[in-house]
Amino acid sequence: MRTSGFDVRATNMDDMTAVKASYRVPEQLQSCHTATVDGYAIEGHVPAWDVRRVLKERPPIAGIAVPGMPAGSPGMEIPGTKPQPFNVMSFDGHGKTSVFAKY
Repeated sequence: MRTSGFDVRATNMDDMTAVKASYRVPEQLQSCHTATVDGYAIEGHVPAWDVRRVLKERPPIAGIAVPGMPAGSPGMEIPGTKPQPFNVMSFDGHGKTSVFAKY
């Protein structure tokens, strides 16, 4: 995210369960990282383009997520490994999810 122009402030936590719950990240969308930007939760290896899209469009959602750690998602590029298709999912505060972007 830094290389895409975002100001990143990392805080390592022993237990992210409460953090994910406070940002209403549905269990099935949870991943390794949780971030916030302008009131939105960003979960997992979400492309910077999609974060910019959320900030531009301001949809009525709680956040976006890439569940798991799919090969080929930002930060998960592995030389010699074929990228996996993955979806960026949006979620609201009530557990409703939908596809935000496909890769």
